[in-house]
Amino acid sequence: MDPLGEKEIRASFVNCSKGEASRINLPVGLSAMPWGDLDFLGWRDPGAPDRSYLVAPREGGVVGVTLRVPQGVRRSFTKTTVCSLCVTGHPGSGVSLLAARKAGPLGRQGNTVGAYVCADLACSLYIRGKKKSQLAGRHEETLPVADRIARLVMNLDAFVEKVFEGQ
Repeated sequence: MDPLGEKEIRASFVNCSKGEASRINLPVGLSAMPWGDLDFLGWRDPGAPDRSYLVAPREGGVVGVTLRVPQGVRRSFTKTTVCSLCVTGHPGSGVSLLAARKAGPLGRQGNTVGAYVCADLACSLYIRGKKKSQLAGRHEETLPVADRIARLVMNLDAFVEKVFEGQ
């Protein structure tokens, strides 16, 4: 992924107002991000733990999506869960259900789409072995890294496409 600046990130959000995008807490140390190892930029809002953000390259530029952790979702701390984007297994609460408001009129009506995603949004680093799940060693995937990256990008595109569906 190519490095992104603050203005480009804020302008990329498709499922919130410009005012909301201007108030988003961006990740600290944008210039120090491992851009070469990222397929998308994802982060949790340190000031609002129920909010997350995802910015992904797409045809014609980048698309940003605001995400929320739905309230009242019960998580098991004893079961293994799998991220729907990178297919990394995590114990307990390592995967969160993240809901994105749809873009356009459907989003303004309250329609959302959701996905179970690595709670820290570090999917790109998990599939490259730069970050390890607590299950590492117990459930190793044999698919080559290039194929895992292609699968992640395909799953991410499918999720972002659902945000735009019905527009």
